[in-house]
Amino acid sequence: MLSFKRGAKTAPIEYLDKAEVEALLAAIDQKSPAGQRDYAMFSLMFNTGARVQENLDLRACDVRVDPPCQVRLVGKGSKARLCPIWPQTARLLDRLIRTRNGDHEVPADRPVFLNGHGVAMTRFGVRYLLKKYVAIAAAAAPTLAGRRIHPHCLRHSTAIALLKAGVDFATISQWLGHTSLNTTMRYARADIDLKRQALAQVFPEILAPPKGGAYVFRDDGLTGWLRRL
Repeated sequence: MLSFKRGAKTAPIEYLDKAEVEALLAAIDQKSPAGQRDYAMFSLMFNTGARVQENLDLRACDVRVDPPCQVRLVGKGSKARLCPIWPQTARLLDRLIRTRNGDHEVPADRPVFLNGHGVAMTRFGVRYLLKKYVAIAAAAAPTLAGRRIHPHCLRHSTAIALLKAGVDFATISQWLGHTSLNTTMRYARADIDLKRQALAQVFPEILAPPKGGAYVFRDDGLTGWLRRL
């Protein structure tokens, strides 16, 4: 009798879509210094797709606010990589660094994201803030209600957005600092919209517009959304 080894089950990749990302960022009150810090931090996380600790380890000297805007991230194995950021993200980081230091010279090795005690934020602190803002954002984006969104979901969200925008796997892999292209390839299996597009190509009649109506599948402009972050 043949026996088959049961493969390990892989949990679905949790990520946020465009509307959920916008609702999350809109939930942050930028009138307070803490709110400005949080908005800059989560905008950077969506922009770069960096791991939480990579963002928290970011120092003032790692940020380039002049064109070409970019940040230097140190990932697993102390491997450094440069990641492009949009000008708006650069302005948020520049404002955060300059406002906090006033007229004093900014220490090059000082962490960008500090807590209320003036020391580097922790992953626990980021998880707490994300949970708070997700709860607020659920009013505008009901699909967020009841979901357990963790910081790594933001990294997944960036990867899916880049994939939808047509960025090739090799570039996404380098962007996210993956050690293997296989790690990046899993996002192609995760996105339901890409599956719908594939289904439409194989069985177009299934997704045909209903009689009397005109449904048009269209790109939701994720490239433009990333540029506005």
